[in-house]
Amino acid sequence: MSNEPFWRTKTLAEMTPSEWESLCDGCGLCCLVRFEDEDTGEVIPTRVHCRLFDAALCRCSDYANRKVHVPDCIKLTPGNIEALEWMPPSCAYRRLHEGRDLAPWHPLVSGDPESVHRAGVSIRGQTISETVLKEPEDALDFEAPEWREERGTR
Repeated sequence: MSNEPFWRTKTLAEMTPSEWESLCDGCGLCCLVRFEDEDTGEVIPTRVHCRLFDAALCRCSDYANRKVHVPDCIKLTPGNIEALEWMPPSCAYRRLHEGRDLAPWHPLVSGDPESVHRAGVSIRGQTISETVLKEPEDALDFEAPEWREERGTR
């Protein structure tokens, strides 16, 4: 039996549901409201998070039922990672899909769920809820261009 961790010995498609879910580092970047520029196709991230996002825990507050409350929430699967170019380069799913290893700050590597926050990769404490906006388009007033460049969310 190999002493290698599962993410080094299995493809994303071979992982069990619990292994797959454990890859989420808790950064919260996938829970940001985004807009797509109709002319360029560019995806513009904002500092506005989904109404189900718990900003203190940096997690979805109703993950199991999120599609009921937020029908356009994207369920990440091994089959759609390629198409989700806006996923940040730091994302474990994207890293593994691209043949890279998990980052040293990833909780599965560090053994500490807080390491992602200490590394400055998460959005904890940097966002507002979409529930405070009058209109959904108001989220564009909270564009996050530095996340687009530093974290690679296009």
